[in-house]
Amino acid sequence: MFTKQLSHIFALGLLFCMASLAVAKPLPIPDPPSIHASSYILIEAKSGQTLAGANENKPVEPASITKLMTTYIAFDAIAAGELALDDMVNVSEKAWRTGGSSMFIEVGTQVSVEQLLHGIITASGNDATVALAEHIAGSESAFADYMNQYAKELGMVNSHFVNSTGWPAENHRMSAHDMARVLIAIIHDFPDLYGQFFQQEEFTYNNITQMNRNSLLWSDPSVDGGKTGHTEAAGYGLAASAKRENVRLVSVVTGAASENARISASRSLLNYGFRFFETGQLFGADEPVTELRIWKGDSKMLPVVAKGAVHIAYPRGTRDQLSTSAELPQTLMAPVEQGQKLGTLKIKYGNETLQTIPLYAGETVAKGGIVHNLVDEVLLLFN
Repeated sequence: MFTKQLSHIFALGLLFCMASLAVAKPLPIPDPPSIHASSYILIEAKSGQTLAGANENKPVEPASITKLMTTYIAFDAIAAGELALDDMVNVSEKAWRTGGSSMFIEVGTQVSVEQLLHGIITASGNDATVALAEHIAGSESAFADYMNQYAKELGMVNSHFVNSTGWPAENHRMSAHDMARVLIAIIHDFPDLYGQFFQQEEFTYNNITQMNRNSLLWSDPSVDGGKTGHTEAAGYGLAASAKRENVRLVSVVTGAASENARISASRSLLNYGFRFFETGQLFGADEPVTELRIWKGDSKMLPVVAKGAVHIAYPRGTRDQLSTSAELPQTLMAPVEQGQKLGTLKIKYGNETLQTIPLYAGETVAKGGIVHNLVDEVLLLFN
């Protein structure tokens, strides 16, 4: 039976010991700014840690922020070699007739994937979005099925897609947290494509120039991408990403009252995050977090690792006030497979848990021989 223990409390080389924590009282984390929106979230991208939020897991009408998911699927197809930027896409009558914001493509013409992506990301064209969805999946409804499958793989538990554009539809929903999650996934999984398409301030097609609706791109040099959304029912929304030094933050605001309100709220969240938090790496990828005694195996000690590097966001200047504890089985018997989940790592600032990280077996340990097992059987009696 899985029994947890807290005895695996260990000091990191870059952290002070627990005794110092009793002397140095952690500074309070400042409250986030007052945000006038139906929901919002601020996330540190490397750790996935939420720094501020309200109603962030509530499904809401996402409007054109939906296009982040459409973009993720297109980028994934490009990365897999199933789609190329110079592929030509036939514009259907359905795509041409799609209402709302437009790239101004014309029925019966062909448009490159590259142009359509600019039309989707910069101009927020619904016509471009439907054309690309049809090209990838055969129909927009089939593409919506793709979107829901991808959402499940990305852990977007509060989203459901009915179309590729965000056009108002019953049961078409995303949460602010899920909007941030897919934007972070785009940045992490497709950094070159993100840089190529999301930093464009304007786009010209068919002799019509349109400005990116995310005006933070030219008012804040640290902002390098995102996606806006607006319908009468949804209000004004914005998912934005900014990087200063080695810290990347992603903010999402939904249900703001105006374009200026969503920009102001997003700027306030980003400035708050950069002003009061910094990011550090506690463990590198595949670096053992600790070791665990394993019984009746062909080795005695099992390295315990996280999945990838462990990053943490914490109040500026307080790294020496972080502490860690591993919750692991009290008695672990072989065999154990590499990658098998064993427990969790908690990273704390004072009494507040900042992150809870799953821990896994760093290698496979097979059953030991008869003699070794007999010795361990005796030792277990005194353990």
